[in-house]
Amino acid sequence: MDILRELFERHFHSPVERMQPVRGELGGSGRNIIRLTGGEFTAIGILYGVREENVAFLEFSRHFRRRGLPVPEIFAEDLSHGAYLEEDLGNTTLFEFLSKHRAGEIAAPPAVEAYRKVVNLLPRFQVEAGRDLNYKLCYPRASFDRQSIAWDLNYFKYYFLKLADIPFNEQALEIDFGRLTQFLLSADRDYFLYRDFQSRNVMLCDGTPFFLDYQGGRRGALQYDIASLLYDAKADLSPGLRQQLLDHYLDGLAGFIDLDRKVFMHHFYGYVYIRIMQALGAYGFRGFYERKAHFLQSVPYALKNLRWLLHNVELPITLPTLTETFKRALGSHKLQSLTSAAENPITVRIVSFSFHRGALEDETGNGGGFVFDARNLPNPGREECFKILTGKDAPVADYLSQQESVLQFLISVTSLVDATISNYQSRGFKNLMVSFGCTGGQHRSVYLAEELAKRLRVRSGVEVVVRHRELETLGK
Repeated sequence: MDILRELFERHFHSPVERMQPVRGELGGSGRNIIRLTGGEFTAIGILYGVREENVAFLEFSRHFRRRGLPVPEIFAEDLSHGAYLEEDLGNTTLFEFLSKHRAGEIAAPPAVEAYRKVVNLLPRFQVEAGRDLNYKLCYPRASFDRQSIAWDLNYFKYYFLKLADIPFNEQALEIDFGRLTQFLLSADRDYFLYRDFQSRNVMLCDGTPFFLDYQGGRRGALQYDIASLLYDAKADLSPGLRQQLLDHYLDGLAGFIDLDRKVFMHHFYGYVYIRIMQALGAYGFRGFYERKAHFLQSVPYALKNLRWLLHNVELPITLPTLTETFKRALGSHKLQSLTSAAENPITVRIVSFSFHRGALEDETGNGGGFVFDARNLPNPGREECFKILTGKDAPVADYLSQQESVLQFLISVTSLVDATISNYQSRGFKNLMVSFGCTGGQHRSVYLAEELAKRLRVRSGVEVVVRHRELETLGK
């Protein structure tokens, strides 16, 4: 951590006042991500031990910025220590923005517009910036070639199919893998392939999309990245919206290349399949093998996409064994427990209130839920500088997030609520109410409600509704 502090102070000529880990939703990259603040300055520090990957990210970032593309500015680096400092783009990913602007499967207009901006930018990365990119820096492969595809297919076979106990004929499956590989390699592959183009790798800063995590980029086909975004598992975009966004992407792409849509679509769904298989392999490795259960929350959505594809898409090639394997996965008893969450959505209503006015009644008819008393926690309301602020304001949130007792309280509450949601979903319950009370209903209870909401919004089949009763009275 000292090297990040040194880089910050050397670049900004200001001492670091605070260093805070940035918690990714999936945490699958292996990088340590730290937010550093000091005075009026803020930056994101990265610590990662794979030099080749760091070099690729840093050089790609500079290349993209020279072409006016929205990626973070690189402030400082020390590759000998696996450290670099980049622009802080805030906390709102495209996934989080979508989660806040949807009702079930239906994305609200602001979310749709955000996605339209993102797919409109994608061709500039793939075509415009890809023309003179130094592909010699790509890691671990310079192109999405036969070896890259083999890695993804084996990832799917060994970490998903085998660990999920899905039976298959290995030799027959390898024959289908070979046929699919040959088909994918017959597409035009002379463009920049972002590789992990999904909703958690796009930040929205003042309404503008900024792209992240392209360090695995390489030369490849145009179809892969747009397939990755549209079939991003937990984003759970509706078929209608996926088609609308695909059309918008192709309209924009036609401004950069001589586009034959029929040729593009000939290969498109093959790339959708390979991307879904790669993702399932990743979920299996992190979830089944590394025992990180939250990765398995994405499996039901990936299977949902597979089910839609099997019913609505006919590939130009025949893959009988792979198709049968997909069907077995969809019918797997072991995976049924994972799908229960997605198929039994629950609405969690989170409320903050003042004990002076009493707790709210559950209006859903459930008559249950939790009421947590936060009055035992440090009270920002006693500090003059916080009195006119609320738990939604950054200074109050920063103050509370640094209190060990608040952190432990939140961990305990989250664990209890998480377990209850899983139980309720398995029993078909549709509603749960969670209330936080404090003295005035302005600081602690509001902060806890917001923090719990952030944690629950990434869960499968959970819609979160937040209400701050006392702030409504105050007009905040």
